[in-house]
Amino acid sequence: MKLSTFDLTRYLFLFTIAVLAVFGVGSLLRITVNPDQMFLYVFYAVAMFGDALAMLLCVWSLQKRMKFAFHISIFVLVINILSAIFDQFGLVDLLFVLFNIATLIFLFLTRKELLPA
Repeated sequence: MKLSTFDLTRYLFLFTIAVLAVFGVGSLLRITVNPDQMFLYVFYAVAMFGDALAMLLCVWSLQKRMKFAFHISIFVLVINILSAIFDQFGLVDLLFVLFNIATLIFLFLTRKELLPA
């Protein structure tokens, strides 16, 4: 079974969505450990769920071959990369940035398939 570049791009998006959802739930679970930081954990969880939702909309619009999907997906990925770089940078951030860069590369490789001539 050989995956197309488009399928690989979608799977990278979906993997990142799953990771964001897990981290969002993890942030909500940390409220019980440190209730003094409740606002911060809720903010992080909402940000992660919002990012996962934006990426899910990108996957859906790419699948439907909507005209604006390619450009919106690039925008979401670039925002993800920049927001992770300009924060406290650790191993998790590095992996997140690398997955977003890989997704961005594969998205560019599928641009002929997604954009009308």
